Amino acid sequence: MGMADECCCMQLIDGNGEFNVDGLENFVRTTKLNHCGLSYAVVAIMGPQSSGKSTLMNHLFHTNFREMDAFRGRSQTTKGIWIAKCVGIEPFTIAMDLEGSDSRERGEDDTTFEKQSALFALAIADIVLINMWCHDIGREQAANKPLLKTVFQTPLEYLEPILREDIQKVAELRQRFFHSISPGGLAGDRQGVVPASGFSFSAQQIWRVIKENKDLDLPAHKVMVATVRCEEIANDKLRRLSADEGWLALEEAVQEGPVSGFGKRLSSVLDTYLSEYDMEAVYFDEGVRNAKRKQLESKALDFVYPTYSTLLGHLRSKAFESFKIQLEQSLKKGEGFAASVRTCTQSCMLEFDRGCADAAIRQAKWDASKVREKLRRDIDTEASSVRSVKLSAIIADHEKNLTEALSGPVESLFEVGDEDTWASIRRLLKRETEAAVLKFSTAIAGFEMDQAAVDTMVQNLRSYARNVVVKKAREEAGKVLIRMKDRFSTVFNHDNDSLPRVWTGKEDIRTITKDARAAVILHDFLINGRSTTCSMIISDFSFTITLVQSLRLLSVMAAIRLDEKPDKVESLLFSSLMDGTAAASLPRDRSIGDSVDPLASSMWEEVSPQDKLITPVQCKSLWRQFKAETEYTVTQAISAQEAHKKNNNWMPPPWAILAMAVLGFNEFILLLKNPLYLMILFVAYLLLRALWVQMDIAAEFRHGALPGILSISSKFLPTIMNLIRRLAEEAQGQRPPEASRPQQSLASQSFRYQTPPPAGSSSIPESSVSSNISSSESEFESSGLNLIRRRSTNIPEAESS
Repeated sequence: MGMADECCCMQLIDGNGEFNVDGLENFVRTTKLNHCGLSYAVVAIMGPQSSGKSTLMNHLFHTNFREMDAFRGRSQTTKGIWIAKCVGIEPFTIAMDLEGSDSRERGEDDTTFEKQSALFALAIADIVLINMWCHDIGREQAANKPLLKTVFQTPLEYLEPILREDIQKVAELRQRFFHSISPGGLAGDRQGVVPASGFSFSAQQIWRVIKENKDLDLPAHKVMVATVRCEEIANDKLRRLSADEGWLALEEAVQEGPVSGFGKRLSSVLDTYLSEYDMEAVYFDEGVRNAKRKQLESKALDFVYPTYSTLLGHLRSKAFESFKIQLEQSLKKGEGFAASVRTCTQSCMLEFDRGCADAAIRQAKWDASKVREKLRRDIDTEASSVRSVKLSAIIADHEKNLTEALSGPVESLFEVGDEDTWASIRRLLKRETEAAVLKFSTAIAGFEMDQAAVDTMVQNLRSYARNVVVKKAREEAGKVLIRMKDRFSTVFNHDNDSLPRVWTGKEDIRTITKDARAAVILHDFLINGRSTTCSMIISDFSFTITLVQSLRLLSVMAAIRLDEKPDKVESLLFSSLMDGTAAASLPRDRSIGDSVDPLASSMWEEVSPQDKLITPVQCKSLWRQFKAETEYTVTQAISAQEAHKKNNNWMPPPWAILAMAVLGFNEFILLLKNPLYLMILFVAYLLLRALWVQMDIAAEFRHGALPGILSISSKFLPTIMNLIRRLAEEAQGQRPPEASRPQQSLASQSFRYQTPPPAGSSSIPESSVSSNISSSESEFESSGLNLIRRRSTNIPEAESS
């Protein structure tokens, strides 16, 4: 490589003051100046035109600046400012050759460029050489005194020792440039030196400021250069960080979930680029360098913080899910709710804190308290939600048990209903409520609630139990008419022995009806000191046991009596609704006026509105409806009696008997004269009687004449054969087999006349009726089963029975 190529000589500023930016960038790149850091020096030479500056620089530093041609005479050789790399000098040294001053070409008035170039050289160079003729020392212009005075504002006498020393040691000058930046060297003071990488930018900015004639603050310029270069370095590091493979892999992993060792890995990546910045910006102004480093660190942290925040979100979600799972498992094991929440919360918060510690980086003290507080709020919300669900389930379970324990028994008490109905309901309510409260208090003990909340919940449970009874009472009040008709039907259709009543025509339906209706309304007049009066009433009744057990349904269902407050509902109903002899026999309540209808009201005395079930007016209406609807049953019973009488009355009318006696007198005398005829008639009677019983002719004609005739005709011959066979067996002394039972018993025949109970009343099975029919021998007509059940040995014996 030739010397010209090695020194890379180039014009930095032309004669017109234009800065060669591209040339300088090429110079820095070719000579690798930007790699030198602070290990470089700049040497400039200034002096009058044609004083040998270029020649001196070429001899000292082996550069190839253009030199003056002596054969052409003195003229301006160097125009503007040139630079070149000094050959063979360590450290890296830049030689700067300035245009000579006091040139003929620029004239005496054009000194601006001289001052600008001189100021530029003093600002850029570490070492400035002043080249002058020795005989010019002491002269004003030739010695460049005005120029130097303008630049330095320093008396010449202070420069004289230095100038004289330099002149005397020109031969040793080159040696002094070796290791010029070492302590004690020509450029040993490195304070304020612009790093080599910022040389190009610094030179441009200095020349721009000089050209614009602005206030020349070169130290501020050094800060400016450091600011620009440090920012460029910082931006480069931030760009490389965003494209770092390690960082990208870490960021992608965090998007999927928590990453173990996140803090260490991220700290390592950040340390790499911050260290590179420190290495490249070490030579720039310390204050600027540190400020830009902080900015780089802040931007880098801002860049990676979203990923860190995402990681915290994963940690929070993981801890929260862990809390829910642990709480559920703990509750399944039967541990107390409050204790389980505390244990699970502590465990999950510790897990989150460990994750945050693992995610922390050395370069920042990021605060995870907000995320931690959000996790705490989420846990508290979840715990509160689970607590509400669990408490609701416990409450619902106990309410369900209370409903099951109260609804059925209360309904049964209302159905049975006696004078102690409400007392029994109160006892039942108290017993079941206290048992439920005890179980409920035990069930919620693990929730560790304050006593006020527990008391409120217990009170709500008590209120629920009371409401169950109230609701059931209101339901039963809506069915009071059905209950009254059932009670009437029970008394009306059963005798004193609780057996189904058969309407044979001997019963006093009027009395039975009155008794049955009284049984519906009587209640405690047999108990509360009124037994004498009541005995007068029921002396004519045949249903004493039934009446004692009966309820006064309207009185029981008229009002809710859970608070044991006395009322006059019973006396009002009895005195107002009981009619006839029984009502007249009972003492009337003196407090109830006789002239005014006590039931013409919508309220009961001494009964609060919320405890009202049936108003007095409604009671009166229900009683009226009850009487109207039971009339049908009474009418049916009367019809059954009449039908029974007709079906069982075989005697002809008296006039027919008289006519038969008169017209059949001769025949009667004939029978008396010939006993054989009488015997034949008697045998025929027995035979016809047996056929009548065997074929159950009365039952056959129940459905009409034609169906009866057809049925009898089909049974006549088999019945005759059966009687003949039995007679033959009796004649031979054999024991006849048990007579077959008629197709339809007379008991059921009698029961068919009974009227079916009204809707809502309990029905009585026919089999039960048949099994309970009396078989009294004195009532052969109503109990024809005796003829078949007896094992008689002959027909006369059956006749006598």
